[in-house]
Amino acid sequence: MAKMTIDGTEIEVEDGISVLQACEQAGVEIPRFCYHERLSISGNCRMCLVEMERVPKPIASCAMPVGDGMVIKTNTETVKKARNGVMEFLLINHPLDCPICDQGGECDLQDQAMAYGFDHSRFKENKRSVVDKNLGPLVETHMNRCIHCTRCIRFSTEVAGVEVLGATGRGENMEVGTYVEAAISSELSANIIDLCPVGALTSKPYAFEARPWELTKTESVDVMDAVGSNIRVDSRGREVMRVLPMLNEDVNEEWISDKTRYACDGLARQRLDKPYVKIDGKLQPASWHDAFDAIGGKVRGMDGAKIAAIAGDMCDAEAMTALKDLMAGLGAPNIDCRQDGAKLDAGSRAGYTFNTTIAGIEDADACLIIGSNPRLEAPIINARLRKRALAGGFKVGLIGEAADLTYRHDHLGAGTQTLKEIADGTHAFCEILKSAERPMLIVGQGALSRVDGAAVLAMARGIADATGMISGDWNGFNVLHSAAARVAGLDLGLVPGAGGKDVAAILDGAASGAIEVVYLLAADEIDVSKLADTFVIYQGHHGDAGAHVADVILPGAAYTEKEGTYVNTEGRVQRGRRATFPPGDAREDWSIIRALSEVLGKTLPYNNLGRIRTRMAEIAPVLDSIDVVEAADWGSFGTAGTLDDAPFAASVTNFYMTDPISRASETMAACTETFVNAGTEKTGTDG
Repeated sequence: MAKMTIDGTEIEVEDGISVLQACEQAGVEIPRFCYHERLSISGNCRMCLVEMERVPKPIASCAMPVGDGMVIKTNTETVKKARNGVMEFLLINHPLDCPICDQGGECDLQDQAMAYGFDHSRFKENKRSVVDKNLGPLVETHMNRCIHCTRCIRFSTEVAGVEVLGATGRGENMEVGTYVEAAISSELSANIIDLCPVGALTSKPYAFEARPWELTKTESVDVMDAVGSNIRVDSRGREVMRVLPMLNEDVNEEWISDKTRYACDGLARQRLDKPYVKIDGKLQPASWHDAFDAIGGKVRGMDGAKIAAIAGDMCDAEAMTALKDLMAGLGAPNIDCRQDGAKLDAGSRAGYTFNTTIAGIEDADACLIIGSNPRLEAPIINARLRKRALAGGFKVGLIGEAADLTYRHDHLGAGTQTLKEIADGTHAFCEILKSAERPMLIVGQGALSRVDGAAVLAMARGIADATGMISGDWNGFNVLHSAAARVAGLDLGLVPGAGGKDVAAILDGAASGAIEVVYLLAADEIDVSKLADTFVIYQGHHGDAGAHVADVILPGAAYTEKEGTYVNTEGRVQRGRRATFPPGDAREDWSIIRALSEVLGKTLPYNNLGRIRTRMAEIAPVLDSIDVVEAADWGSFGTAGTLDDAPFAASVTNFYMTDPISRASETMAACTETFVNAGTEKTGTDG
């Protein structure tokens, strides 16, 4: 620890931190532009100047490490003049166009110019003009405003791992850009908008849509993947205008993926806003009464074995609880939340969660990835893996499709043969895992959704045991989910009961006639062609694949339109909050199922949110522990068996379109065209 004096007050701080951080600990505000606590030090804006005893000139506090006996002054006349001079210098080329800038009202430069700036400029020469750059469909550029803080460059290089941004020229002629006018091909690219302190980088889809003071701000949870990123939903009236990241050190730090941020425009398109009933082969608008009557006429008195239900990837725990109880009341054992057919058992929680935890990745020293591409399936987790890899002493091995994960790794093989070799102890990477103090492995859905998924899971468990991944307070066995609803569904036991059918068997039963009624709770990632001759009840918020084959449509609420409980891939229970109301006649999903249960004569014993959450906790007590990751007991899971020789296939191929909301998004369609379909041959009709 170092003892130092800041503005006459003696404090004790940790060795190795910067003077700026020490000042913050002492409660002294230091203005800055280039400094960011999650990025490397650049020290090029000079806004953080302070006086240090026995030093003739002010120093950049962000780049100066603390030392014992240091005397720092932050409020002297010298410091004030220095900051005024720096601000005047930074504004030489920055146009004072706050009224027409999208950052207006949320701009660091605006705030600091008021607090520390000079009231006029002495610069009379011509200002420079910089051509705006094309960074793709997400980031709008106004490069005349750029002050060369290099935050965007450092983020792209250090956090995202995509080295496309850089600076050319020097001094007055320096420009930030992509060298060859290329779009930023990163799943985290739009975070540079939040980092930009001056409005040089703004949101292209959100440009000139709203001002911050017009928006209602609601803290919530993302459901575009299974990470459970903490977000802020900004809305105006019934429209979600934008999604921004919230700080959570244990989950997403302060980043979110581009899909999380920009798929929100899909909430306004292709919505189901009223019930529909199929009459004479065509869906017709109907009342809730008529829709429930149509379902009741088909389901009442039916053998439960002929009824099935599938829960989708974005469902909240409340809706799945109601669905489970309704199916139990109907005597239907055919229920499943694993749309992709993942061979996961609900019996042992350690067998289907990310036991290391997301933040725990930083404590690991070796990692084996099996059948997963975390860059596409969970960009935030991939950023953590990269962060740990850059720190050194972290070996990563990949079994599956070769991919650019943005960090150094060894591609060990494509399929189960390599997995067998590691399990047998004959592969060289096995020794790396054994010698590591805290090894970990990640099993993706691409490995678990195969026919031999249960055998792959069992073998992965065997590797974890054999290489010392389970010891004391460390559990290095991890399942990486891509569906926000999956862990909660398994916690609640939405898996086939005694004699029940899983998703594959339900679809086969529907095709053969053994299953006559299928209830799709926002389930769209299945082969709906097998449901052509089945009575399909579709409950969801978008007219996606499931709605196209439905006989009755019940309009539900999207994640921003309801109070909901979600469990992320590490088993962390979080609550999403309503930001807007559902359109038209749409309702919260659990309340729809509750109302339907009354019509079917199987009335569920709860009629408000508090009671259904009590019921949730009865089924799965873990769902009552909010924002806590409870360590799961290391039990048995997986089933030993013969492994298929086929290579592992990725569970996500197009990051930008994985669910009904993102598929309805115009922004995600533009991203798909730019990043996924780039280079594909087009016909003359493509324009």
